[in-house]
Amino acid sequence: MPNIILDVEIKLEAGYNIMKNTPVIFSFFSGAGFLDLGFEAAGYDVAFVNEYHRPFLDAYKHSRKVMGMPAPKYGYHLGDISEFENPDESQKILNLVSMVKSDNKLVGFIGGPPCPDFSIGGKNRGHEGENGKLSATYIELICKQRPDFFLFENVKGLWRTKKHREFYETMKEKLHCNDYVTTERLINSIEYGAPQQRERIILIGFQKSILHGLGIEATHSLKEIFPWEKYITHCIQDIIAMPWPGMEPFEEDGNRNKPNGIEEKLTVEYWFKKNDVLNHPNAHQYFTPRAGLAKFQVIPEGDDSKKSYKRLHRWRPSPTVAYGNNEVHLHPYKARRLSVAEALSLQSLPKEFELPPNITLSDAFKTIGNGVPYEASKGIAKTILDFLKVNNDE
Repeated sequence: MPNIILDVEIKLEAGYNIMKNTPVIFSFFSGAGFLDLGFEAAGYDVAFVNEYHRPFLDAYKHSRKVMGMPAPKYGYHLGDISEFENPDESQKILNLVSMVKSDNKLVGFIGGPPCPDFSIGGKNRGHEGENGKLSATYIELICKQRPDFFLFENVKGLWRTKKHREFYETMKEKLHCNDYVTTERLINSIEYGAPQQRERIILIGFQKSILHGLGIEATHSLKEIFPWEKYITHCIQDIIAMPWPGMEPFEEDGNRNKPNGIEEKLTVEYWFKKNDVLNHPNAHQYFTPRAGLAKFQVIPEGDDSKKSYKRLHRWRPSPTVAYGNNEVHLHPYKARRLSVAEALSLQSLPKEFELPPNITLSDAFKTIGNGVPYEASKGIAKTILDFLKVNNDE
């Protein structure tokens, strides 16, 4: 089956010479593969995938199968990233990295370690928590395996909260001591065209030898020269200034015209229609209260002020797509919670992307909420390629 979606994006939109210059990606904490999919659409080759939770890895495999995409060259690894601290497992990864480099390909590690321990709304245990420790493990893996570049993604609490920022800076210092030069940005996924307000810290690093080959002499930071804003499609100040509608009475299956002056492509309704969510394979997968819930019919459209039972507005972006800690998001004009198909659309995924029909609702919404929005992933991936000058002029 031809890979229509990614072929078009790689050849026409990104314009990269994928035969000669494709960087090879090793993906960790892969979930259902949203981050990886964005990198592939931008022109990378995801060759190794690691995920700890089997249902997420099964979802990753399922989505690739239905989209006509091949399995990663070096396969899937089901297991905790800590296993790579074992000398034998570490050597296996090192051999693969060396093999890729010997073929004159760039190697990149990408991953977003589990973030509840750094989230204000989560466990907030920091680097002492079981999930928090995995961030340090990932950084240690990068320093030992020495990919040409890496991406680290996490919640803004790791970067903004004083008690966690010290740990974050310690990880950066370790990277600097191992010949990486870094750059970071607190991104908002809506800047890249995803229909949700979702802030995340993105840390990217390159080996000094790679920078030297690009004619760049830097010691610790690329702050002034990394083109963070080049592939941003919407200025956050302009988005904030738009006349977004406020709360309005809930009317089941009611109609509301799009207000003037807003960006339609950033709205819930635009993505629901774009992905044809009512006819999507995951359309009928959503949580249903055992005896019904009267409040589903009284919460106004656009009332997302509370931690739980947020009702989205059809003509606004969604709040952060996160469904843990009892964060219930309601459909704008139906008396129910969001479906899996609708949640996938708010992560800006192609409509052909689907989760397996036998995945539990808990696992489905968890892997959706954990994922990096596809449009943001693609934009960041293009930014790295642009910086590395990986294109047809090479």
